[in-house]
Amino acid sequence: MAAKLRKFLLRYYPPGIILQYERDGVMKQKPIDLLDLTPDVDVEVLLSQIIRQEPLISENRRPALRQLIHRLIDKMMEQQHHSFTLFKRCSSRHVASKDSEDFVWGREVLRAHILPLTNCAFNKSGDRFITGSYDRTCKVWNTFTGEEIFTLEGHKNVVYAIAFNNPYGDKIVTGSFDKTCKLWDAYTGQLYYTLKGHQTEIVCLSFNPQSTIIATGSMDNTAKLWDVETGQERATLLGHRAEIVSLGFNTGGDLIVTGSFDHDSRLWDVRTGQCVHVLSGHRGEVSSTQFNYAGTLVVSGSIDCTSRLWDVRSGRCLSVKQGHTDEVLDVSFDAAGSKFVSASADGTARLYHTLTGVCQHTLVGHEGEISKVAFNPQGTRLITASSDKTCRLWDCETGDCLQVLEGHTDEIFSCAFNYEGDFIITGSKDNTCRIWKALTASSQPGVPGGHGVRPTTAFSYND
Repeated sequence: MAAKLRKFLLRYYPPGIILQYERDGVMKQKPIDLLDLTPDVDVEVLLSQIIRQEPLISENRRPALRQLIHRLIDKMMEQQHHSFTLFKRCSSRHVASKDSEDFVWGREVLRAHILPLTNCAFNKSGDRFITGSYDRTCKVWNTFTGEEIFTLEGHKNVVYAIAFNNPYGDKIVTGSFDKTCKLWDAYTGQLYYTLKGHQTEIVCLSFNPQSTIIATGSMDNTAKLWDVETGQERATLLGHRAEIVSLGFNTGGDLIVTGSFDHDSRLWDVRTGQCVHVLSGHRGEVSSTQFNYAGTLVVSGSIDCTSRLWDVRSGRCLSVKQGHTDEVLDVSFDAAGSKFVSASADGTARLYHTLTGVCQHTLVGHEGEISKVAFNPQGTRLITASSDKTCRLWDCETGDCLQVLEGHTDEIFSCAFNYEGDFIITGSKDNTCRIWKALTASSQPGVPGGHGVRPTTAFSYND
């Protein structure tokens, strides 16, 4: 039976269109990635190219497709956020103060964890975020009200690694120094499974984009793959000779990359659990790894002061990026994969053009090491979290520092944008997590109890 197109779904970041089609009574999806889309594109030429290359799309779909392309371009042309203000502070003790940092629009400081935080993360829609802590718990928060929704309790040691199953956002996974990982319902706090098998602390984890597999990395030199539906172990990835501190899936979910203190990164086949390539070349521990969106490249950072770009198909090192004078602590691609950044203990970040390999900007201004870096979804802004107690907002085109987010009283170890790029969360060793809102923010509280992506992030066309 021939496939029949049923619906177009719009994906803003990175730009693309999802085709929802039916074959043999089963609904399936197929992406059309538009990673190189720019506002000055010739839309009619692009439409002709898509229709010519995609059998599911006939010429009579041109008007609907044109509308979608213009929606993507309009999104690109929206006003960029230049300045953020403190929206909410979540702290380890209850404070009532008239200080402007503690009251924004009359909102009060909340009680949070009783011990320092370890990490923080948004769900895709940005209406909720989570914080992990040395107090052995993970808390779920409402972004727009700053209120704690509930606490995930049960671990017997530090909750170190946490994640939502984005883009769905209905599950949370927590990894702990108690050697276990726990899978939770993000809306009720119900515990689904406790994943047991690692011999030592779990320090990194991730859902695959399809939300069917969880990967965990441990100080026991192994990574494990777990089935989300059953909670059963699917595979143990053996081969590293030291702790695994970084891991992540590619967009297709069929490959995973791991970074280790044995100086190597490895690419693994998720289906078989076999190592596909060993990415060797760093002369020190690997601190961070990531696929680009297309899944063709991996970037790795190391304490040898360099970052490296790798070809996924061959496992070959394409380039070595030098320039930092101290350890590289974090690396990241932007959503489309056209840029990547390295953050260092030397207090600087270096922004590169992926295709040319040219360092476009060295971001200078912090007075301490940068441990975390993140792009906004549009790829136009960058935030850096530092031990100097500040987070800085940078313009990716000019390299200028647009704003210094001040107020934390100890080093900041985590930072993230929400899906729209108009909220930022920062986590600090001062036991607080702060929510920063763009002065031009468009995000609004979602429908109470709603479990899906807000309407501003998706658009559909029915056949």
